Amino acid sequence: MTELSDRESELVSAHEQERPARRLGGPLKLGVWVMGGLLSAYSLVVVFRPVETIQHRMTFLAVALPLVFLCYRSGLAPFARRLLRRPEPPPAPQDGERRAEWPSPMDWVLAAMALAVLVYPLLDIDAFRDRGSGAALTDVDVVAGVVLTVLLLEAVRRTVGWSFAIICLLFLLYTYYGSYLPIDWTIGHSGFDIGQIVSQLYTGTEGFFGVPMQVAASYIILFTIYGAVLDYSGASKFFIDLSFAAFRRSRAAPGRTVTTAGFLLGTVSGSGVATTVSLGSVAWPVLRRAGYPKEAAGGILAAGGIGAILSPPTLGAAAFIIAEYLGVGYLQVLLYATIPTLLYYLGIFLAIEIDSRHFGTQAVQVDTPGVGRLLLRFGYHFSSLLLIVVLMALDRSAFQSVVIATAIAFLLSFLDPRHRMGPKRVGQALARGTLEVLPVTAVCAAAGIIVGTITLTGLGQNLADIIVDLGAGNLVITTAMAAVAVLLLGLAVPVTASFIIAAVIIGPALFDLGVTRPEAYMFVFYYAVLSEVSPPTALSAVAAAAITGGNTYRTMMMTWRYTLPAFLVPFAFVLTPNGQALLAQGPLGTVLLMTAVSAVAVAALAMATGGLARWPERLLAAVAAVLLLFLEPVPIVTGLAVLAVAVALHLFRSRRDPK
Repeated sequence: MTELSDRESELVSAHEQERPARRLGGPLKLGVWVMGGLLSAYSLVVVFRPVETIQHRMTFLAVALPLVFLCYRSGLAPFARRLLRRPEPPPAPQDGERRAEWPSPMDWVLAAMALAVLVYPLLDIDAFRDRGSGAALTDVDVVAGVVLTVLLLEAVRRTVGWSFAIICLLFLLYTYYGSYLPIDWTIGHSGFDIGQIVSQLYTGTEGFFGVPMQVAASYIILFTIYGAVLDYSGASKFFIDLSFAAFRRSRAAPGRTVTTAGFLLGTVSGSGVATTVSLGSVAWPVLRRAGYPKEAAGGILAAGGIGAILSPPTLGAAAFIIAEYLGVGYLQVLLYATIPTLLYYLGIFLAIEIDSRHFGTQAVQVDTPGVGRLLLRFGYHFSSLLLIVVLMALDRSAFQSVVIATAIAFLLSFLDPRHRMGPKRVGQALARGTLEVLPVTAVCAAAGIIVGTITLTGLGQNLADIIVDLGAGNLVITTAMAAVAVLLLGLAVPVTASFIIAAVIIGPALFDLGVTRPEAYMFVFYYAVLSEVSPPTALSAVAAAAITGGNTYRTMMMTWRYTLPAFLVPFAFVLTPNGQALLAQGPLGTVLLMTAVSAVAVAALAMATGGLARWPERLLAAVAAVLLLFLEPVPIVTGLAVLAVAVALHLFRSRRDPK
């Protein structure tokens, strides 16, 4: 395994330190890990001993929300010191050890308040629900609902930043002050008082405890536990070693290796940024030795990392929400994502092949066992991944499938003496499963503010009508506007939040123009994910640039080039009648034909953006790619003809000018 240089270690450490999570220590760390482990254990048990819906969601949040205030610092200390003109604290120790951070008294107060307002309804859940449905809330109910709203806004501010908290607050203000808008405005309404808002958000399943919260308390927590068990059982190391062993001989091998490792690691992390950082710490030295420039290497790292949440069998958190919104099994969502995933990685591999020639990269020898030896010794790590798909195909629920796969991964850990999961490792994996899901839980609960207020005010359909009117009823224009809107939204909020907001606002606009629900939700899903690699923020690209030391903006642009097929393919399954074939819907022959045509379009895109072809050839290739992605007979034939001309020009030029 390749070792990190001192400089690379510093960069990775710096990235870790930017995270708002505290470094707990002593009895508090033990207590937090115990509570996290118990919540994970509870989530596993509930799969086989179901609890009433709202009671389960409240119980889950009653443990998770207090942990957020204990595990995540407020981030307001520097501002307070400047405001009060207090001196800066002494610098951190220079010996590499970081001191434990303890929650402030206010953090303990917030944690206690969170516990109180969530346990309070559980004391008599039936009576509480009846008061909410009958609009007969007590003063205590209203105060508790207001307090929980404020706590959730603070929780998302701590975990994912100010932007999403401000967006949630704006929706609340709109709901309360909507009566001040002219009633003849498209978004005007009669207004709602505090009691009505609290009733909507706090007492039923239309607000805090709606579908997003259900997804966090079931799908996401179970898959994070599974990922933690995989990691502790040695699967992460095996996936990286296997990727390095699989591609050894060609000059494109280092880039392919990193991309493959990103795909495999994504099954463990479930996060684009986390996969990029984990992979980059090992892969950047290899890419550097192969001759990749810093920005190109960063682009490969970020593209491989973001592919992790676009790809089966785990996908990202938003994919679980799609399954709930559509009322289909998670296996069906995996099926929707299969062909776009293949096209995504085809585009990356073709771009890597072109870049290996353009940059003159070379093969790199990495000290790992051979592929055969690794598979014979550690190939069992794939079994639990395959088992999830097999069990869902046999009509097991996604919940039961992942729990059974987790148990199998735990048992298989005993085949490797270095990664046997004894009681300590089991406890660590369970605790990590909960701690990793805390930010998503805060986002999903707070997203209930947006979903609940949109439902209460009817804003979703009103905004959908505005979008359709702005697009003049044209599907192409409306879809382009929707893509830009989701990308812009993703600049401010995390993937899960941007998907939820876009699904309830942009989804209806696409429905009104004849787009089916699966096509519309998958379109929104891909653009929500791709916001992580889109300038000017591009979190995955920023993380990759921090590791390689490359220029951040150029790294973003390289990442955008590698991921370009993922930006264009979603248009194909929304705008064209045959586009549903790319979601594996329709006759098998049509699915195979449209997949083949889309693969040629991806190859044309690689030629258009690669560094080997000149501008006339690139322009022709780009036109061919767009025509092919219409997936209709005349555009397909025309696109193939244009691409043939581009290839002929390239071959003619290459023979005349070998350089």
